[in-house]
Amino acid sequence: MTPSLGPLVQSFFTDHLPVQKGLRLGSIRSYRDTIRLFLCFVSEQRGSRIATLALDDLTFERVLTFLRHLEQERGNSVSTRNQRRAALNTFFGYLAVRAPEMLAACHRVAAIPVKRTSLPDTHYLEREDVTMLLRSLPRQGRFALRDRTLLLFLYNTGARVQEVADLRIEHLKLKPPASVHLHGKGDKWRVCPLWDETVKHLKELLVHRNASPGAPVFCAARERPLTRFGIYKIVRRHCACLDTSGPNARQVSPHLFRHTAAVHLLESGVEVNVIRSWLGHVSLDTTNRYAELTLRAKAQALRACEVGSNSSAASRARTAWNDDKTLLAWLNSL
Repeated sequence: MTPSLGPLVQSFFTDHLPVQKGLRLGSIRSYRDTIRLFLCFVSEQRGSRIATLALDDLTFERVLTFLRHLEQERGNSVSTRNQRRAALNTFFGYLAVRAPEMLAACHRVAAIPVKRTSLPDTHYLEREDVTMLLRSLPRQGRFALRDRTLLLFLYNTGARVQEVADLRIEHLKLKPPASVHLHGKGDKWRVCPLWDETVKHLKELLVHRNASPGAPVFCAARERPLTRFGIYKIVRRHCACLDTSGPNARQVSPHLFRHTAAVHLLESGVEVNVIRSWLGHVSLDTTNRYAELTLRAKAQALRACEVGSNSSAASRARTAWNDDKTLLAWLNSL
């Protein structure tokens, strides 16, 4: 007997994503948004209610039309289109297992190519920016210590905003060697070392709280845990002065501290695999983006300091390059 669509959608969100794949709430909500958009689109295409849709209505052609609809009518970017496509691919892969008659359509959906898109610019704060920010933070006020500790913790650990929102007192180890356990993507835990200054602020923040080990580290009013949106607002309130404008405009957000931590660790000579573990990257390619960023910055600094004399080694190298007809002929043949 062919299963109906409703129970399959329900089991996809209640069992497959959280239990079988171990996804966290934020990721599940991303899947939810895609599937909801897709089902509403199919419903409108058929002129029927969502509750009456059947598996036969989820065709390969409708997936293609939906992806075009995202870009052309909703104005979504290519990266958003690719993210929606990936979510649908996972959903259709699940349907293929639970309803084998969907296998042909699922294979065709899986074959939809990812559109190429350039990687977004990776921004970060210079060390002088971080120093200036920490010096400018208010020292008086109800939440002054909390906000200072929060920003220092973001910079120290490079933690994702949801990891900070989920942080509990029991995850902290404030005795030497101090560290913190962070619960990251894919239900994975990692350990990050804590600087002495971070430990000092955390101790001051927690010393007057009679809280249980399971209590949140960063709280809003009435000891309620800060949400990711609350953390974002705090960062924006204190860091808006560091925003930049122009072609490569930068807006300071909690995630910018993650980029900043990675770049500054690389500049300090920390090995890239250590940084990968520090930040909780699944792929080393993700961490290598920061290495490329620092190399590009060093190359720009080197060019800025280059001597303009015709007798310089750099000039001689460029002259040799231009005069080497064999090399230029080979390059032209590519």
